[in-house]
Amino acid sequence: MNKKNRIALILLMVNMFVTMSAIGLIIPIMPNYLKEFGAKGAVLGFLISTIAFAQFIFSPIAGSLSDRLGRKKLIIFGLLLNGTCQILFGLSNHLWELFVLRFLIGVGSAFITPPIMAYAADITTLEERGKAMGLIGAAISFGFMVGPGIGGALSNVSLHFPFFIAGIAALIAGILSIILLPKTTPAVETQRSGNNILKEMANSFKKPYFILLLVVFVFSFGIANFQATLSMFLTYKFSFTPNDIAIIMTVGGFVGVIVQGVLINKLFKRFGEMKIILVSLIVAALAMLGMVFVSFYFSILLVATLFQTATTLIRPSVNTMISKVAGNEQGYAAGMNNAYMSLGNMIGPALAGTLLDIHLNTPFILGAIILSICYIITFTWNRKKFSTMM
Repeated sequence: MNKKNRIALILLMVNMFVTMSAIGLIIPIMPNYLKEFGAKGAVLGFLISTIAFAQFIFSPIAGSLSDRLGRKKLIIFGLLLNGTCQILFGLSNHLWELFVLRFLIGVGSAFITPPIMAYAADITTLEERGKAMGLIGAAISFGFMVGPGIGGALSNVSLHFPFFIAGIAALIAGILSIILLPKTTPAVETQRSGNNILKEMANSFKKPYFILLLVVFVFSFGIANFQATLSMFLTYKFSFTPNDIAIIMTVGGFVGVIVQGVLINKLFKRFGEMKIILVSLIVAALAMLGMVFVSFYFSILLVATLFQTATTLIRPSVNTMISKVAGNEQGYAAGMNNAYMSLGNMIGPALAGTLLDIHLNTPFILGAIILSICYIITFTWNRKKFSTMM
């Protein structure tokens, strides 16, 4: 990879980190923030689902548009929209404004993630793509994992301050992208309108990478399930403080980022993406089930770190495989990838919160079962595919 593309890749990673950390920073803030609006904690689940719902609707559209209009324009638009809405979110005085702005932040995120993934495919060879996707995946995971910690730390200034910082960071990233991000020449898909989410989803069922999209949905569901319930689970069951919870989430995020950024390319070359996906699904399922049985701080830290590391390994593995199979549909495939991820992020918190009210252990048991089923489906699909090739 030449110097120009390396700089572009670094900027893509920065953009993804800024975007994903801004999405996650509301988790520790919102319970107290919502008190200013006279709202109860149940509203938090709907706010989290709102941004995922917007991503689910607009990600396929953004992916297809990036094939026709170019990646850079959409990335810049998404960053500027996100930055503006984050600042307005911190200035809001009415509850309905929070929902509208959160939805628009989801729209902006949808116009960032698929084009960035497609951009990475544009500037890499097949041999380089695994490492590039691993680095972008590390930025996604790192932002998503440490976002709550950043939000909690910045809230010591004021509850509104984290949103202002997130907005300013996104605007700066947008300006840097205008100046430094080169244009790429995307593959053009003229036959697909990209304007109907139902048709786009139905069309994805016929794609050779559909099972991989299913994996994206499942591990996204697992991560969202885990993050949405972990703080409440540890508070109610073990009386953990916010600092205890922040350490657990941050350590897992750092380990996952180190593995993705340093080891992922070597793991790809030695074992291949599919083996990494299968092993990671099993480790994630066992770790999620393990949360039911842990009883002291360091065992919880270990199990949570194993889960977060496993799920962060799945993301670049799946992204790389989808990108290799997608051919000249890089934008569409990236859009559907993000749509399935958003669907998991949307359903995970809502279902997890409901199950948590039934019993504290229920979300983790269900998550382990779903991850295990996904392993069986993926293993069977891969075996059939291999048998067909033979």
